[in-house]
Amino acid sequence: MGKGGAVLTVGRPLPWQEAKDKLTYVRQHGVDQFIQHYRRHATKQRDTLLYGDEIEYGLFKLSSSGASLSLRGDEVRSLLSNREAEERRAIPESGKVTWHPEYGSWMVESTPEKPYSGYTDDLRRVESSMRSRRARLLMALKDDEVAPTVVAFPLLGASNEELPRNGPVASSVLVPDEVINPHPRFGALTKNIRERRGSNVEVVAPLFQDDNTTGDAIKADAMAFGMGCCCLQVTFQCRDVDESRHVYDQLAVLAPIMMALTAATPILAGKLQDHDCRWDIVSQSVDDRTVDERRTSLSSSSKGDKRLAGSGTRKLRTSRYAAAASYVCRRCDLHSCAARYNDVEVEVDESALNKLKREGIDDLLATHVAHLFVRDPLVIFDGLCEEVDDTTATDHFENLQSTNWNSVRWKPPPADSQIGWRVELRTMEVQLTDFENAAFTVFCVLVLRVLLSFDLNIYVPMSKVHENMDRAHSRGAASQQKFWWRSHMVVPGEPCTGDKEESVVEMTLLEILTGKGGYYPGLVPLVLVYLDSIGCDPDTASRVQAYVDLIVKRASGELQTAAAWQRDFVRQHKDYRKDSVVTPTIARDLLQRCHAIGVGDVHEPSLLGENVVAPVRKENAYNVQLSRVHFQTSSSLCTLLDQYAERALLVKKRKAVVEDVARLRNELDEKEKELKELNDALEPSNGVQRSPSLNRLHSEEGENLAVTLERMRGISESLEPAPGDGV
Repeated sequence: MGKGGAVLTVGRPLPWQEAKDKLTYVRQHGVDQFIQHYRRHATKQRDTLLYGDEIEYGLFKLSSSGASLSLRGDEVRSLLSNREAEERRAIPESGKVTWHPEYGSWMVESTPEKPYSGYTDDLRRVESSMRSRRARLLMALKDDEVAPTVVAFPLLGASNEELPRNGPVASSVLVPDEVINPHPRFGALTKNIRERRGSNVEVVAPLFQDDNTTGDAIKADAMAFGMGCCCLQVTFQCRDVDESRHVYDQLAVLAPIMMALTAATPILAGKLQDHDCRWDIVSQSVDDRTVDERRTSLSSSSKGDKRLAGSGTRKLRTSRYAAAASYVCRRCDLHSCAARYNDVEVEVDESALNKLKREGIDDLLATHVAHLFVRDPLVIFDGLCEEVDDTTATDHFENLQSTNWNSVRWKPPPADSQIGWRVELRTMEVQLTDFENAAFTVFCVLVLRVLLSFDLNIYVPMSKVHENMDRAHSRGAASQQKFWWRSHMVVPGEPCTGDKEESVVEMTLLEILTGKGGYYPGLVPLVLVYLDSIGCDPDTASRVQAYVDLIVKRASGELQTAAAWQRDFVRQHKDYRKDSVVTPTIARDLLQRCHAIGVGDVHEPSLLGENVVAPVRKENAYNVQLSRVHFQTSSSLCTLLDQYAERALLVKKRKAVVEDVARLRNELDEKEKELKELNDALEPSNGVQRSPSLNRLHSEEGENLAVTLERMRGISESLEPAPGDGV
């Protein structure tokens, strides 16, 4: 589950009891680092749109008895990264992929090596890049492995029985510690969340009810159930800090809409769940709040631990994995609008808030940053605390920033980098094919360009955004649920006139996409108008049309979401007992089918409609250099030349045979024509009966000609080339 900026520091993570003594220092100096960094980069501008995607993959082993995790993520990532480096050294302009570690030891993440540009050609390059990455990953797999782009392993917690449970890190009765990436950060993250919380995490999801289902909930007890989910994330580089804050607000509203459209998580811990998305699962899996912080009452009598943020007793509404908490745009014409629609109470660290304001950070941004610091840093490395220079480094700020996993992340420029201000959309679920993943990526890019180019906004009260996040989880939400949305795409300044509720109504996703009544045009028509207004080239326009058609058909119910399709696959499987249980053989067959769909071996019309995915093959994964070929001996070269000389003779012979076949077919056609003429002459159509002698003549002539034709057919078939031997 994308870490979105977390740096994998090499070193020794401090055990939680040691780390507690340094929490206050990291929080305080994290605020200082943000202030220094913000001042250095506040005027940084980038005129060109850049964007990129992140796709996560799981590696699975298939066997006759079922499916299991393939815990080779680190090995596969190293192999692929080394191959990229080799290609880049040989062909400097080459190299297409950057491979990253992920939480699960069965997972890898890919990003394009270079971001996409703001030109229309790159809208088509998105899918090409994704296909290339899939092909390269295929190259690294063993014969019994597959890597379909599914969100979750169906049998997590119900397989890998040979590995011990109750390990010292996760202390899980369902999954072994071996499923965690071996890098020290991931184990420390897992253990420290559990220790700060005071217990194992508790993941609870509603159980899908079928005829023979028993129980009403699915329960899990480890971070792996959430952070082992794969997703699709898109990051946008903005023109400047102000535009990045405006984009953050707009993406916060879009986030639940895109999650519902990409819903792809119908299975948890070997059972069908009654939700379609992963978000709540992940949120619960990293919930490090203490008992007091999770309380429902207003006050607590506990003194807590003064080393923790808020002494560990401040009431916090959500896990640190949650929807965006507040709007941040400060544009002069939208500032009051953003503030007006911030109708949800936001917990803040008061000392951080006061310091930020004293240093000139405006109220909206100060609130956003101070909200990050109601959490504690989860991983502190030995020797990287007081030793960090606040005037140049951002380690402490990023420690908090990277472990506040919100639906949208606002990302300041990295230190010592040419990269600008960015915003990351984090809610989309990974799809089975690169066509779908590209479709949703490109759609998000174009919707954002529409909002910026036409100077529109889609603000709704933040409480409605949170309600939309909840609604997006429901089964069938993409085509059946309604969401809060603006009824008027208005120009700046107008949203803040009158009552903020007046222009917010409930709409289906189909209405949000295609329009409602005469007052709301819909996102898709706006996208198409935008492309027409910039003079988009026909090839790109055609591809984008295919993408938006897919998305609209998802919203109408004409095409299924991946969640609906997978749930139906399980329920229609011959081994399914109508008990909501996904057996090992069902999981194996599901993963095999998902893999086949992803590489284009199987077309699934209920998911893709008429969009056929071209085959993805590992043989096409890498560029092949036109280098000199060196043979060890002259005899090996002669042997190879002899083989190709023999092949040339066979090709020549095949050509002659094909010509013979064509000639005989022509002769056969002539004879059949002659036979027809004789039959017509011997069988008058006026019904007059032939004489016995004429019948006898017809019979003899017919038999002779039939024998001749049969002989010619036999010759023709003997000369026919074998299938696949085309010229």
